[in-house]
Amino acid sequence: MVFSHNFDPTVLREYDIRGIVGTTLHTADAFAIGRCFGTLVARAGGTTVAVGYDGRLSSPAMEAALVDGLVASGMTVLRIGRGPTPMLYYTAATRQTGGAVMVTGSHNPPDYNGFKMMLGGKPFFGPQIRALGAMAAAGDVLPQGAGRTETLDVAADYVARLLADYDGTRPLSVVWDNGNGAAGEVLADLLAKLPGTHTVLFPDIDGRFPNHHPDPTVPANLTHLIAEVRARGADLGIAFDGDADRIGLVDDAGNILFGDQLMVLLARDVLRTRPGATIIADVKASQVLFDEIARAGGTPLMWKTGHSLIKAKMAETGSPLAGEMSGHIFFADHWYGFDDALYAAVRTIGIVSRGSEKLSAIRGALPHVVNTPELRFDCDDRRKFTVIEEVAARLRAEGANVAETDGVRVLTADGWWLLRASNTQAVLVARAEAADAAGLERLKVALVHQLEASGLAAPDFDAPQAGH
Repeated sequence: MVFSHNFDPTVLREYDIRGIVGTTLHTADAFAIGRCFGTLVARAGGTTVAVGYDGRLSSPAMEAALVDGLVASGMTVLRIGRGPTPMLYYTAATRQTGGAVMVTGSHNPPDYNGFKMMLGGKPFFGPQIRALGAMAAAGDVLPQGAGRTETLDVAADYVARLLADYDGTRPLSVVWDNGNGAAGEVLADLLAKLPGTHTVLFPDIDGRFPNHHPDPTVPANLTHLIAEVRARGADLGIAFDGDADRIGLVDDAGNILFGDQLMVLLARDVLRTRPGATIIADVKASQVLFDEIARAGGTPLMWKTGHSLIKAKMAETGSPLAGEMSGHIFFADHWYGFDDALYAAVRTIGIVSRGSEKLSAIRGALPHVVNTPELRFDCDDRRKFTVIEEVAARLRAEGANVAETDGVRVLTADGWWLLRASNTQAVLVARAEAADAAGLERLKVALVHQLEASGLAAPDFDAPQAGH
């Protein structure tokens, strides 16, 4: 066995490895991940692995153990140090490394950490992650190798490449909320060269996240940004999650644009030069997005939630743009196909700068629907998938119009409701959307009925968000 004796298999998630440091995830596990992943890279003919880490307090120790494991497998390890996850992806893409590993807890609480991986330029997820666990359990690794490390400073190159795709025509006032996340230093370098007036909230990298939780999809985490945008009369506000692969957006009036609303803006722009292109969004996205993609001359495709799953589908379909409600935005249009909140921000600012309308006007012109926010409620990691199977079976038996791309998305005359299992947390995720409040209430009743039939309490529905 390569993993620690108290290894918890629940850390092996669908598209990354994630756990609670000192409880379900240990530095010994980081060494084992490096040892096994390095073996896989070597067996695939690779010799180099790029490694980066985020700003969490546990990340330096986890990175050091990971690197030791990779070196023991014979790899040349390119250590880029602390920074955002997309900078690691950029390094892997531009240097064509055999593999890449980012030590990051993403948007999870401070006591979490984990690993996002690429093998041969492609996402490493699903069965591959489970196979990594089996390798470790069986001790299926190459004999001790003689690898080495090399320290790289890629920040300047990464920032220069971000700036190369800025196409704005007038300077804007932008407020940024770094949320004490890993983008801090890179963001400062970017804004020193990006046209416009820029204000940064919580710029210092601090893995305790003392000001607010690093998840821009939760409205409560955007209160500081909204207040600052309004106080300064700024054109827009941008927020990042803990490792800056997810973006949050606020318009000039202080209204939140959710991931699917941002995708409308980006899709329209991309489709100007790529008519007919396939634009991908996850199952949590509003029907408005899919309709607007088609209206703009694109081919909408609904796909599974999960950054690795989306990236793989983009490569399969040749899609130039994809996005998730969670704020992962993936550009293959002029970019490399990975999720990068910094790059998405640069493209967004460019669109607003070139346009004649305020962002609030663009948001306000979208078709009116009412919906729930993304609802998350606790459900045991093992039970959550069983619940989805039970609900799907009942819906099929009832003859419901249900898509099972990822969980269940049920289409009715009123609109749609969704229930799926999170791949990163022990929760179920639900959403519902209708043309009016009465229809939304009926969708909620249908969702609650299915949950109660599986022995679960109903989620606490917030008031519907008009206009989204």
